[in-house]
Amino acid sequence: MKYRYKVGCSIENLKGVRDFVRTSLVEHGVSDIDISEVVLAIDEMCSNLMIHAHQCKADDLFELYILMNKSESLVVFEIVDDGTVFDINRFHEPDLDNIIHEKRKGGLGIRLVKSIMDKIEYEQADGKNTCRLSKKVQFN
Repeated sequence: MKYRYKVGCSIENLKGVRDFVRTSLVEHGVSDIDISEVVLAIDEMCSNLMIHAHQCKADDLFELYILMNKSESLVVFEIVDDGTVFDINRFHEPDLDNIIHEKRKGGLGIRLVKSIMDKIEYEQADGKNTCRLSKKVQFN
């Protein structure tokens, strides 16, 4: 099963993204703990995309796809846009001690996404960026 959600890059649209992810996963009996983790990770990725790649321009659109693979107990999320690409696999996370010492806001989201998702891939083709995030889940 494949789900699609098209959304503008305004932070106000994040609730709709969270609701779309949650509803899609609930329909397939994904466990509550997996749903909570995944909603948090996708919210973080989409908010970063909206803020950093699209400067919160509501007219800029991106698409979020959810692919359910029950035979492999896997859910794959694809975020497709045409903004500036940011590959978190190439990002060197700041040391936690530095974040605390410098009293920085931010800097933990990428670490959080990497700890929740099992696999993160990026690709660029035909002017589009695709971030693919995979997570093994428990289907009820």
